[in-house]
Amino acid sequence: MTSDLQIKNPQVNVEIDRDKASALGITAQQVEEALQNAYGSTQISTIFTPNNEYMVIIELEPQYQIDPSALSMLYIKSLSGQLVPLSAVTKLTRGVGPLTVNHSGQLPSVTISFNLKPGVSLSNAVAAVEKLTRTTLPATIISSFQGTAQAYQASLKGLWILLIMAVLVIYIVLGILYESYIHPLTILSGLPSAVFGVLLTLMIFGKELNIYGFVGLIMLMGIVKKNAIMMIDFALAAQRKEGKKALEAIYEGALIRFRPIMMTTMSALMGTLPIAIGFGAGAESRRPLGLAVVGGLIFSQILTLYITPVFFTYMESFQERVRKWFKGR
Repeated sequence: MTSDLQIKNPQVNVEIDRDKASALGITAQQVEEALQNAYGSTQISTIFTPNNEYMVIIELEPQYQIDPSALSMLYIKSLSGQLVPLSAVTKLTRGVGPLTVNHSGQLPSVTISFNLKPGVSLSNAVAAVEKLTRTTLPATIISSFQGTAQAYQASLKGLWILLIMAVLVIYIVLGILYESYIHPLTILSGLPSAVFGVLLTLMIFGKELNIYGFVGLIMLMGIVKKNAIMMIDFALAAQRKEGKKALEAIYEGALIRFRPIMMTTMSALMGTLPIAIGFGAGAESRRPLGLAVVGGLIFSQILTLYITPVFFTYMESFQERVRKWFKGR
């Protein structure tokens, strides 16, 4: 860990004795103005000549500016008109201060930089730092991340919204295609099992759900819903054209579409398996993407073949009850 705060610069601290200054008719502002005029290079006037102009600056001579004892030679005019030495209303102490005062925006700031130990994820480090700042720093200090940690936080905030919007767009598109509010939910019923498979796989292999993992999760959503689309599309066609019942139609659809479902799933699984194993340059960073797709596919493939038909029959019976209820009214 490194920090840009270096407390090595010698300095003199001027502490105002406000009670004594008030008794002598001197305000804190007068003390600050005296120090500003002595050391702040204050411009008090401008001299204009035919060829140029010159700024008039009031300050101590250089030999006095580097001598802390010269502070006792400064005088302040009180309200009564008397000159009071600065040492009479202040207390001078020697100490050290920062070599430079850095700023973030308009606020003075200190930057603490750190690297990660092998095997420690950035998400765990960010969580540990946030917990430490909440328990140790006072309320007057604001903390924030910069660099890679800031990019990590920003990416996570946007990715969850992206995931929700992806599900919403899928639902709308499927609702338009099937002209139904119910069957898009049936198709999306396999997504929870896929998400669980992604999280379980990443946990087993000790990987974090980073931006690559989110990309894999969004890819997985498109692949998994394909299984349900194949079965439900066949079942709906059998219901509408052949007049079959929901249970019979989805059962026949699951049997007939089993082979193409397995073929497409295995193609996607084998295509992402090299990424999950970690082949090629930069494979370590992309590995969560492959693990998310492979793990989610394996887990969801086992469950969706059973969940989707059951969900379809329940949704069909629910839709039929709703129709009867509306007709009864």
